[in-house]
Amino acid sequence: MKYRELLQKAVYCVVDPLVDVMAKLGLTPNSITAAGFAGNLFAMCLFIAAAQSADRDERFFHLIGWGGGVILFAGLFDMMDGRLARRCQMSSTFGALWDSVLDRYSELVTLFGICLVFLGIDRSWFPMGVATFAAMVGSVMVSYVRARAEGLGIECKVGLMQRPERVVVTAVAALVTAFTQDLSWLAVGMVLIAVLANATAFWRIAHCYKVLGNKGVEAEE
Repeated sequence: MKYRELLQKAVYCVVDPLVDVMAKLGLTPNSITAAGFAGNLFAMCLFIAAAQSADRDERFFHLIGWGGGVILFAGLFDMMDGRLARRCQMSSTFGALWDSVLDRYSELVTLFGICLVFLGIDRSWFPMGVATFAAMVGSVMVSYVRARAEGLGIECKVGLMQRPERVVVTAVAALVTAFTQDLSWLAVGMVLIAVLANATAFWRIAHCYKVLGNKGVEAEE
């Protein structure tokens, strides 16, 4: 059994009781997806507040830590919406679209907030702001390549840094940064995502090339 399946089973033990409560309350999967996005917006605000703090004091690191905690909590909603949809037979094509779009927005806003944290310190941290931007690009491209491949009828789930891994790395890096009061941990997390997410995107491109072989496919403008 793959490690992701083991992790999912462990998380389901936590979220399933919550899903039961949501079902009894009559909540919809789309509303749960929106709630998760709202959580990520709040995390972005925490990172922006950290970026605006005058000194790298305890408040600075506490805000980063809270941001990481909120990202981790909001990530649970990303599992609960699909779980609720299947349990209550409320799956829909629009729901799948809504989930995918808000997932992209969620990642971009949180990484944007972290990018501002690095850019708001001093010039020595400017490269980490660039690395965070590269992480944003990689995160989007991993999802785009998969969507484009599936549009061509190719299953494309290969790679090391998919969305669950990116969420965990971002959240854990922020939490460890707060605990150690060392911003280097957040920097390491962003570099890790920047490298592995973009590598995953190209890995998926190579996978599609292998599957398509010599068949000509018209490029999209």
